[in-house]
Amino acid sequence: QLQLVESGGGLVQPGGSLRLSCAASGFALDYYAIGWFRQAPGKEREGVSCISSSDGSTYYLDTVKGRFTISRDNAKNMVYLQMNSLKPEDTAVYYCARGYLGGRTCPKYAMDYWGKGTLVTVTS
Repeated sequence: QLQLVESGGGLVQPGGSLRLSCAASGFALDYYAIGWFRQAPGKEREGVSCISSSDGSTYYLDTVKGRFTISRDNAKNMVYLQMNSLKPEDTAVYYCARGYLGGRTCPKYAMDYWGKGTLVTVTS
């Protein structure tokens, strides 16, 4: 069974940091584009970051550029999202998802497997 499991969410004050982890099983994560998405209450799910399978290129939502960093550890079959300088508007459930084999980007329509999400709450 193909599975993605997120972890690392929690409660943090503005300006703080968290590192989210996405553990994959049932497939080799390094062959696919992998994306991080988030959904706040009452809001649409939006793409936060993506890492390409082909050349390792990374992409970020404009509002998180310079604060978030996506990375991959092929040996552990995991993808991470380091989140620094967190803001209250970053509060959401964060999901990782698998895109196309050999994919470069992470449009929502391409994501076929999703984790259950991990909650990030930024408040003072």
